[in-house]
Amino acid sequence: MARGRRRRGAHPPRGRRWWHAAVAVLVAVAAVLVVHDAWTPSGDDSAGAAHRERATEALPSGSRAAPPAPTASPNGSAQPSASPSAKTKTKTSTKPQAEPKSSADASAEATRSGTSGRPQRQPTSAPAGERLITVVNKTHKTVWAVVTDTAVYPAGRKLAPGQVMSVTVADNWAGRIWGRTGCATTAASICASGDCTSVCSGANPPTTLGEFTFSAFDDLDFYDVSMVDGSNLPMYINVSHTPTVDPVSPSGCYRGRCTTEVECPEAMRVLRNGQEIGCKPPCAAFGGDTYCCRGAWAGREHCLPAKWPVDYTQVFKRAAPYAYSYAFDDSATMSCRHWCYYRVTFGTTNGT
Repeated sequence: MARGRRRRGAHPPRGRRWWHAAVAVLVAVAAVLVVHDAWTPSGDDSAGAAHRERATEALPSGSRAAPPAPTASPNGSAQPSASPSAKTKTKTSTKPQAEPKSSADASAEATRSGTSGRPQRQPTSAPAGERLITVVNKTHKTVWAVVTDTAVYPAGRKLAPGQVMSVTVADNWAGRIWGRTGCATTAASICASGDCTSVCSGANPPTTLGEFTFSAFDDLDFYDVSMVDGSNLPMYINVSHTPTVDPVSPSGCYRGRCTTEVECPEAMRVLRNGQEIGCKPPCAAFGGDTYCCRGAWAGREHCLPAKWPVDYTQVFKRAAPYAYSYAFDDSATMSCRHWCYYRVTFGTTNGT
């Protein structure tokens, strides 16, 4: 083989070198154009730059952010980069959205609304050294709830049907709770039942009373529903926040018997404008030593309703089996241990 012969394919023929050089130049130019196009939006960007500058100036002092750097999109047009600040600005609100209320939630909120129609959130606990008492109106009438030695005494607080109120009292509180009915526009006026002739710890008969003595003995509270002074409203009491087992069910049943309206004998009825507003106790209705436990009938040993001509205490026991029905009905006293909370309900088991 001749010394000057080249190996096949080592170099292109001399005549084609200029063409390869031209192609290389064209490729370089094209690359420059593509890069320029990728980083520059089509058309004049002066308006976009001005908009970004105004947006930056509109930010509060100290929170201004540089405009996002554009990135190339698949089609070659400029797109803003996805920076955290840009994502935050696109949100319409940073507040959590409330979940839709169920019908039960809406009903519960409605029962807590005040006279203004605004929901009134009831507390679920009391400060240290105090107790929580919640009062519920499950009747179909407006009730002015009275809690002695609190802000809702002596006038009471207006509770429309279904409304609830809560008060806190001291750990050593002793007092009474009752409802006034048939009031005019304000509780300061005369009511059909539950009124006092002056500031008092109870109300004129007939009035159903809730009676309480907190921290009375050995870390025990004593409480009861009393119809000794007759009845103007059905009432039952529940306890919570305690290791004590509640003797009354949440719906007002006790030992298999539930809370009902008093079926009052005609001679014991109290009427206002032809409407029955309460049931008198036997002493107020009939008088005499027997029903008033006076004279020979006085005292625990002698005041025995089973020996009366008619045991009218059963009028109240049938409606509220847990309630005091006469002065010495001590089996009706209930107890609760250690920081008990109370729920007093005006109403019957079936919600009337």
